[in-house]
Amino acid sequence: MTVKQKILIVDDDENISELISLYLTKECFETVTVNDGESALAKFETFKPDLILLDIMLPGIDGYDVCREIRKTSKTPIIMLSAKGEVFDKVLGLELGADDYIIKPFDSKEMVARVKAVLRRTKDVTPVPVQNEAQKPVPAVEYQDLIINQTDYSVTYKNQVIEMPPKEFELLFFLASSPNHVFTREQLLNNIWGYDYAGDTRTVDVHIKRLREKLVDNEYWRVATVWGVGYKFDVRKPVNN
Repeated sequence: MTVKQKILIVDDDENISELISLYLTKECFETVTVNDGESALAKFETFKPDLILLDIMLPGIDGYDVCREIRKTSKTPIIMLSAKGEVFDKVLGLELGADDYIIKPFDSKEMVARVKAVLRRTKDVTPVPVQNEAQKPVPAVEYQDLIINQTDYSVTYKNQVIEMPPKEFELLFFLASSPNHVFTREQLLNNIWGYDYAGDTRTVDVHIKRLREKLVDNEYWRVATVWGVGYKFDVRKPVNN
């Protein structure tokens, strides 16, 4: 028997939340709906969803704060829902750790497709059991002062564990796995977010900005901008053995 993936729907408009639930239930998801931020945080702990559809404008605790609280302890995928289509609102949601952003009103087919795409990307980054040493993937990338461990999605910088949402981690791991290789924004979008991602290249810029805030450049390496092209993990000095 196939275990249904669980979606927590958080929207203060009961009609919208029930409609979303109906569409997702038809796609064989298990859903629960709540209508405020406090209930969302409580239900998150008991329901343990595989993904959260999170409205921004909520009574009491708003969606931004709900996202911020969840990201303190969990990497569960979050798709934000909002009637606000301004770049600032999208950027803020992504900076807080959201995996995608859908503007209301939205097409039901697009919403379902985005849910499936985010869940698929989350599943795809799970380490695959290896059969032999020749097939063994690189579990971690290490540089001076920096360890990026793909096995448990942890980043250690100067002996301190740095909290990162999944997409920030995946972007850093991808860049650091190919030192001094320049990637365009489109290449990074395709490799980290997937070819079916409906966002734009500013998503990459937002995540790069967050990485730089958490990992202050040092004399050995940096996340560098190659103007007019994209980004690279620039290794400037070899590690002293």
